[in-house]
Amino acid sequence: MEKDLGENGVHVAIQDDGFDEVGSIATNIADGFTMAAVGDLLYARPVTKGYHPGLDEVLTVLHGNDVVFGNLETNILDVQSKGCPQAEYGGAYLISVAEVGRDLSAMGFNMVSRANNHTLDWGVEGLRETSRALDENRIVHAGAGENLAQAGAARYLETPRGRAALVSFAATFEPMARACNPAGEAPGRPGLNALRLAKSVVVSADMLENLRQVREALPWYAPPPKDSSRVAIAEVVFKAGEKPGYSFEPNPRDVDNILRNVRQGKQFGDFCIATNHGHEPGGFSREPADYEQAFARKLIDAGADVYINHGPHHVRGIEIYKGRPIFYALGNFFNQDLRSPVGADMFDAHGKDPRIDTDAEVSAHEMAIGYPTAEGFIPLRDAEFYESVIGVSCFEDNQLAEIRLYPIELRRLNRFANRGVPRLAPAAQGHAILNRIQELSEAFGTKIEIDNGVGVIRLRSSSAKPLGAD
Repeated sequence: MEKDLGENGVHVAIQDDGFDEVGSIATNIADGFTMAAVGDLLYARPVTKGYHPGLDEVLTVLHGNDVVFGNLETNILDVQSKGCPQAEYGGAYLISVAEVGRDLSAMGFNMVSRANNHTLDWGVEGLRETSRALDENRIVHAGAGENLAQAGAARYLETPRGRAALVSFAATFEPMARACNPAGEAPGRPGLNALRLAKSVVVSADMLENLRQVREALPWYAPPPKDSSRVAIAEVVFKAGEKPGYSFEPNPRDVDNILRNVRQGKQFGDFCIATNHGHEPGGFSREPADYEQAFARKLIDAGADVYINHGPHHVRGIEIYKGRPIFYALGNFFNQDLRSPVGADMFDAHGKDPRIDTDAEVSAHEMAIGYPTAEGFIPLRDAEFYESVIGVSCFEDNQLAEIRLYPIELRRLNRFANRGVPRLAPAAQGHAILNRIQELSEAFGTKIEIDNGVGVIRLRSSSAKPLGAD
C-alpha cells in the first residue's frame, strides 16, 4: 500500500514488513552535529603557512565541526599546462595555484560548492583540474560536472554524526557555462548546475503604458509578448508593480531538477545542504531577490536542512523556516586580489595593456569600479565587501538548537599583496557587523542576540559548548 507523509515527508510505498522504501525527509543526525558555513572563497594563494596574524583564531572556529562549507569561487590549476582564459568569463579570471587544494583541507574545509559565475573562466580543462585538486584532498564538491546530471547530483560526506549531502546550483552564471545532458546522439555538455531566471524590470502602471506606446511606434521583428501585462523592448521585459525594481521567475524545469536532487540527497543522506550562487537583484542590494524566499522554502520542504546563498559579496539577513536556517548571503570569507595570470580580454575591458600594465593593476581597477547603482558605482574595495561572518549551526535531537555568528574582517587596509585573508573582527567592528545582520534579519522575524562579541540565534536550550571555548 502507499502512504503520503505530507508536507514534511515524501510519498513512499510501504512494504508488508512495515519498512518504507524511501524514508522521510526528517533530519537524522547524532546530537552535537555542527556545520560551519562561510560565503565566497575568493582565494588565490595558500595562507596556512604564511604570515597572517589572527588567522589561527579563525581556524579554531572552523576546526572540530562535522561540516565546514564554503563556495569555491575560483579555479585550481597550473595554467602553464592546462586550461586557457575564455572569451566569456565571470567578470574576472579567477585562478588559484595548485597548493590551494591542500590549504583548503588544512583549514578544515570538507565541502565546497562549485556552481558560480567563475566555474568556466578557464574552460573545461580548468573545471576538470579543479575537480581533480579537490578529489586529491578529499574535499567533497558539487555543482559542476561533465553533464547536467553530474553537476546537479548531490555529493556526500561521511561524518561521525551522520552523512551530509550537498546540492549546489547557480542563479548567476555565464550562459556558455550551463551544463546539459545528452540528447540522442549529441553528448552532454560539461558545466554547472544552473537555475535560470527570467528577469523583469518593475515600473509603475503609467510608465508601463508609456513603454507600450514606444513599442508600438517602433518596427519589431518579433510579435509582442503573449502576456498583455508585460512589455518587451530590445529583449528587456517590463511589468507593472508597486515598487520600481527587478523581478525574477525561476525556470520551472530547473526548479524541478534541483528539487529532485535535494529530495534524493536527503533520501541517501542524513543532512542536506542546498546552496545557491546568486547575485540577484544585484550586489548593491542588501535584500534578497523577490523569488528567493519562496524557492528557499521549497528546498527545505523537499528535504534541505539548510539553504545558503552566496554571491553578493556582503552579508544579508537570516531566516528560520520550520526550524531550519536560510542564509540569504554570508559575504566573503576570502577576498584576495592576487589574480594571476589575467586573460587578455580583461586587460582590454579595463583599458590596460599587458605590455605595460601588471596583472595587479588590472585587478585593482576592477575592484575600484565595483557594482553599478542608481547613485553611481559601489567599489568592491568598500568596507562591507571585507566584512562577514562564520555561521556555526548546532543541532540536538535532530533539531537546530542555535546558530553562532562569528564576525570577521578581511584586512581591507593591508597592502594589496596581503589583504583579503580573514581574522576575527575587533570588538567595535564586529559589533557593527552583527548589528547590520540583526537589522537585516528582523524582516524575517529572526532575533539575534550579541553575547561577548558573537551573534547568537537561540531556538532551544542547548548544552552544546561554544566552539573555541576551553
